This record gives sequence, structure tokens and C-alpha cells, in this order.
Amino acid sequence: MPSVLAASGPRASAFLVGNLTGVSLTIGSVSPASATGHLPPASCVPSQSSQWILSDEPMGKGSLLVRVSLNRSLQLCASANETNCCSQLLCVRETVMVSACLGDVPQASLILQAQIYAKLLPAGPVLENKTAIPNQVYQPLGQCPCDLTENVCDVRCCCDKDCAPELLWLFTGRCLAGPFGGMISPVPDYVCSAQSAVNDPDWFPFLCVTSALENNPFLGLFYDGTIVTPKPAPSFQAPQLTAPVPPTNYHQGAPIFTTDNQYFTIPQVSMLGQCLEKAPVAFLQNFEALCVRTLQSCPAEPANLNVTVRGDQGGVIAVAITDEVITDLSLFLSNPPNPATETQSCLNVVLSLSYTFQWKGNGITAISVTRRIGNITFSPGVTLTTRFSAVFINGNITAQPNSGNPGYQVGRPVIGGVLDDATGGIRRASFSLWQGVKDGLCSSANLRPVFYGINSTSGCLLPVSLLNLTECIQLRETVRSTLAALVPAALVSSTGKPDFSTPINWTRATNAVQNSTQTVGSSRGVCFGVPAHLHIHIRSVVMGTINGVPQKIIQAVELNFKTSTWSLECDAAQGSVCLTADLTQKFPVTSSVTFTEAPVSGQSPMSRFRINFTEFDCDRNDVCWPELAFPLTPYYTGEPYSQALAKGLILVFFFIAASVLGTPWRQIRQAWSNSLL
Repeated sequence: MPSVLAASGPRASAFLVGNLTGVSLTIGSVSPASATGHLPPASCVPSQSSQWILSDEPMGKGSLLVRVSLNRSLQLCASANETNCCSQLLCVRETVMVSACLGDVPQASLILQAQIYAKLLPAGPVLENKTAIPNQVYQPLGQCPCDLTENVCDVRCCCDKDCAPELLWLFTGRCLAGPFGGMISPVPDYVCSAQSAVNDPDWFPFLCVTSALENNPFLGLFYDGTIVTPKPAPSFQAPQLTAPVPPTNYHQGAPIFTTDNQYFTIPQVSMLGQCLEKAPVAFLQNFEALCVRTLQSCPAEPANLNVTVRGDQGGVIAVAITDEVITDLSLFLSNPPNPATETQSCLNVVLSLSYTFQWKGNGITAISVTRRIGNITFSPGVTLTTRFSAVFINGNITAQPNSGNPGYQVGRPVIGGVLDDATGGIRRASFSLWQGVKDGLCSSANLRPVFYGINSTSGCLLPVSLLNLTECIQLRETVRSTLAALVPAALVSSTGKPDFSTPINWTRATNAVQNSTQTVGSSRGVCFGVPAHLHIHIRSVVMGTINGVPQKIIQAVELNFKTSTWSLECDAAQGSVCLTADLTQKFPVTSSVTFTEAPVSGQSPMSRFRINFTEFDCDRNDVCWPELAFPLTPYYTGEPYSQALAKGLILVFFFIAASVLGTPWRQIRQAWSNSLL
């Protein structure tokens, strides 16, 4: 660990981890084969002419520090007669292999790619004097910022050391001012030392600024000389690796160990896109990996799958292997072999490894792997895609996870079902869409589930010949059955946590009635009314909240087949007649899903008065008579209704009191009294 090193110096080190009983180390120089470009396999025969020294140091139980150092000088030769020195600047360019052997059988190997340059020693004596760096606090722009040209006198740059005295005389008095000219800025008027006692204003002794003359506007006029201590920079050195320690109980993300205290590995893809042959598997972390390799020869056999893994509470779990033979290699090989070039055949090549881990608590209860193999014939340069996956399942291997509790969660699969007449319960079924592959054909396309809340469209291509178009009735049934296979479910669960024992919380998927006036007939090379598109419309509604989270349930599902006309293009000429019976053309077959959600309304339903008398409806009429006394009505929501009512009644009281005690009311009383007299 690591297994590959790139060295630019005379020393390198790595760790050998595992059972070290009886293990010996050998070192030797290797070079890639000229035909294939591959390095030779690890060998236990030591090299006699190696210029590298191999040493090791125990680092604990099951761990060994392996050091590789260069056994020669790296000084550059001063003459051709010298020995034990480097004749060229690039002194060492070599690939070294360190093999860990148990007897004559290699167990592990380290590839060291060294590219080391010779040391260049100074010709003269080395001066120990340190360069004096000026304080950058007071000179942040350098000793002479206007010195822009090396070994040339810059005009008006009075601090330029390249300017002779006769050249400085030419622009004396016109030097660049301020810090950019290498000079201190003139003292501002508000500095205490800038004014004399004769012409200073009355406010000056009390409001002038005391500041060091070295300061300038580029540093801040109130700089106090604080020194900032730099923080330690991060180190890019490789951390020292320790021997892996098997855990007593697994937790999420922890590596899985075998019974011999080694990592349980499955080939995976790194973040750089490289395929790692021995990548540790983390507990409860599913993954899918595609390793793409360019074949020059038959691929090597994978690691031994018959391993035992540490299970629950120190138990031992053996990997159960199931083999499947693959005949269709279109998903694994980039292109078929070229007959014009030399081909090569390989038998029982591993194309896919699908691991299933069953777990309970903090341990693993069972491991099974499906190994898919096939016989391949390829030409040099063809790429092989090998698939690897790992899935962790809690409990029954046939059980599937829920999609919410109780409401659906966005991005989880829609749960479908089919009524089981024998048991009276419901069996799980799927709502699926196409997932196209490289050739785009429906026969090789995969299926993916319909995820709740995500609208999507997918499709594939269906090859249709002229003979198929002459039997339009059969063609329509074939296309309809192909699309109907996407939705084998007749029921859909209303909630994300269904009950398969009773159909109470299940909704039946309905088929929309086609109201099409299109002619369902046929002519030569043309078929009308082909159901080439399946649309799944799922309506949901929010039924309450739990801890502030809305709970969404499915209210209805509608399946709608949309028809189209398929016509075979015989040639580029318009109106040509199709005559060749085996003429084939690819037609698109699509499927889509749309989710709609009923809006949540917290308002009370509209009354019959508001429905019949629109002129009194404040929502549909500009003149709103019910809101004439707006602060006293429930429409006013600026403050609690009780406070608004109390304030309104107080205003009414003051209005009545002002009217009674005011002049108009007194005149009314006098007129009333005169009329009685």
C-alpha cells in the first residue's frame, strides 16, 4: 500500500500489510514488453545487477515498512574519466518491481517508476549571507515600483539604480510622486506635523491626526505596526498508512474484512476514472461500476471469489456464487470483430459481477454473487466493458424498500401491485419507463422505475418491415403489448408504505378512452392508428402534514395510448410504391409520465350568496360594499380582530361625542327648541 509509486528522489517507501509469516522480498528492474506494452508478472528471482537497495522494518503485527533507496551517487560528472557519477542531467529513468514472495509464489508487488535528475553543485563558493528583505509593511510596493525595465533607466523614475547621474539630471524635479515613484507621499494637511503654529486654523490643535510619516493612503493612515503571523500551510505529503484493524461490529461506511484480516475488495472506478482492481467495499454503501478496457489480449482472470468474510459477531460468511452464461455481447463489447483483421477468441470471460449483501444490525448475514461469463471474439483495439455492483439488503432478499411513510417522497419509485386471486392479497408490480442503450432498440433496452414527482419521457426504436405493415391489426397489437409491458401493475398504492394484505389503500389504474376520428385502415407501406405512445398521468393530493412535512398520496392513475401513422419510406422519390417485402425501417415507440398535484386551499368554500350576487363579491368586483367598514370586518388582518374592533368602537364613541358637544349639534337643538315654541 500503495502498489504503484512514482519517485523523483533516491528513496521511496511503502507498506506491506497482511500475514507476513515466511514472506521474503526481492527487487529487480523490469521493462514493458514491446508487443503488448504490459509489464511482466511478479517474479521471486532476485536481480543481480540492481542499483537499488531494499530494506524493511516491522511496524507492528501484520504490517511491514518497505524502503527502496538508490545505491549510487547523483552528482553530475565534471569529466568523462570520473566514475560512480551521473553523465547526463537525467540520471536515472527506470522501472523497478519489488515482489513479496511466499516461497517461490509471489503474493504482492510494488511498481516503482523512478525519474531522477542529477545534482548540480555550484561552481564557486557558497555565500552564507542572507538577503535582507525590507519591511513590507512600510514598503508594500517594493524598493522602486516604477523600475519596470531591467538594465534600462526608466524615465521619471528617480529611484531606478540603472539611471546614471547625467540621466537623472534630465528629469530632475519631474520624478514620479508617491509610492509608485519610490517616494513617500506628501504629508496631508490634517496631520499634526503638517501645520506650523503661525497659520494653523483654530480647530487644528484639537482635531489634527497623529500618524507616522512612513504611512501613506495605500497602507492606512492609522496603521499601528501589527505583525500578522502566517498560518501553517497544508501539507501535501502522503500520510503514513497503518495496518488495517478489523472492527468488532460494522458501521455504515466501514470497510468489510475477510477472515484473514484483509479488505474484501470488488473492482470499482476511482474519482479519476481509473478502474481499481482491488477497491475495498464499504458497509451499507451500494455502488455500480463500469470498467472499460482496451483489449490487446484475453483479459486476466478476476480474483478468487471463494472467500470467507467476517459476519455478525465474529461469524464466518462464505460467498455463494451463481454463474450465468451471456450470449448477447452487445452491452459489453464496443463493436463486433473486424473480419479483415486477425481475431482472437477467449473462453469464459467474466463480464459482470453482481454482489448482494444481506445484513442485520451491525453485521452481515449472507453474501451472494451472480457471475456472468461469456465467450468473446475480438480484434485488437476493441473495448470491453465489465460491470460490477453491490447491493445491501436488510431482511428478506425478495423484499423491496418503501417509498415513504406514509406519504410518497419525491424521487422514490411509484409502488404498483396486482391482485392475487389465490391469497386475496396484492403482489408487487412495477410502473416502468424505457432506459435506452447504445443501439436504441426496444429489444435490448432496459427498464427503470417511475419515480414519484419527476416528469420524464423515454423511448426506443422498433424495427418494422414492409411485411409487418401489411398486417396492421397484428402490428397494433404488438406495439400495444410492448408498451403495456411497461405497466404490468393494475393497482397503485396510495401511500408510500403500502399494505399488501388488503386492497383498501390501493387505487385502480384506469385506461383513458380514445376519442379519435382518425381512419384505422391501411395501405401498402402505411398503417394508421398505431398506439406508439403511452402516457401515464398520476394525480396526487396533500393529506395533512407530519412535523411540518406535507404528506402526499396518489389519488388516481390514468393510462393513455396515443396513436400515430407509420409509413415506410421506400426511397427518396415522392409517391413511390414499396415492393421489397424485407425492407425494414425503425419507428420510435415512446412512453412518458406526468405528475399533477391538487392545490391545497385553506379558504372556506364560496357561499351561495357570493355565487349569485357577483356585485357584492370583493374578489370579483372593484366596488366592495361588505368592506365599507373595513377595520371592523374579518377582512382586516393587520392585527387581531378583537383589538381592531375595540379601536373601531373607540373611534365611533369619539365621533358621537364630538357631534353631540360640537357646534352643529348645538344649532340643531336650538332649531328644535324654536320649532316647539
